[in-house]
Amino acid sequence: MTAAATDLPSIQTVRANGLDFAYFEQGQGPLVLLLHGFPDTALCWRDVVPRLAQAGFRAVAVFLRGYAPTDLAPDGDYRIDTLARDVLALVEHLGRGEKAYVVAHDWGAPIAQFAANLRPDRFEKMVLAAVPHLRRFFLSPTGAQMKRSHYIFKFQVPFWAESTLPKNDFEWMVETLIRKWSPGWEFSIGDIEPIKANFREPARLKAALAYYRNIPKIMVNPALAKVAFAPVTVPVRMIYGTEDGAIGPEMFQHQQKHFRGGFDLCEATGRGHFMQYEDPAWFAERVIEYFRTP
Repeated sequence: MTAAATDLPSIQTVRANGLDFAYFEQGQGPLVLLLHGFPDTALCWRDVVPRLAQAGFRAVAVFLRGYAPTDLAPDGDYRIDTLARDVLALVEHLGRGEKAYVVAHDWGAPIAQFAANLRPDRFEKMVLAAVPHLRRFFLSPTGAQMKRSHYIFKFQVPFWAESTLPKNDFEWMVETLIRKWSPGWEFSIGDIEPIKANFREPARLKAALAYYRNIPKIMVNPALAKVAFAPVTVPVRMIYGTEDGAIGPEMFQHQQKHFRGGFDLCEATGRGHFMQYEDPAWFAERVIEYFRTP
């Protein structure tokens, strides 16, 4: 099932951690909070949310801080600890005091890990997709991964991304990032246009880049590093694509020691970075299966 460009969900808002967060939801039951990554929006979940709802969950897909129509941070704060506290506040407001399940892709995954390390008592289980544990990613990358991460280094250069990404209707973003990250994904205008629309606003593009430009703070701030690199004690299923051009399959091996609450590594064979777009039915089944397992 692939949503057409006009089949956009009804957007609601909730006040959390000082900002108005936009989200869409479906279903009743235990809360499942879905977090997107870059370059993306919460609409990446629009074919997953109905399946989770049908399985008996209340699936809530959130537009992260700075991504339209969620508020921009008035103070420009996009540090990982602030992003994690956004998640904790959303769980508090949307979860009615109960523990939440989390599904997180790309940037959503490290944010969810950090939130779990701040307050493990707020979460039942997590499914993290396309990004390994932060200690594995930052402190022991392979040589091949250093090459794949070229864009992260480029994003640190002032104004490079701001001038490069919008050129030719975001050709570099689509062709150099999205297409190479998921070579098997036959995306449509309906998939890509919401992403472009968000980044056409200079303030939104700057906000998304700020996620990356705050990475050095993790490395040099002992308090942030302590939480970011600590073992996760919430049960985790991690899904990685064998054809992922952003983060190689080898990066997901040998990280069990970083997940002490239970760790299940799940291979998305033949799928790339944007696996939830490529095969939403398969992805949703892996989520439901894990969340239902005692």
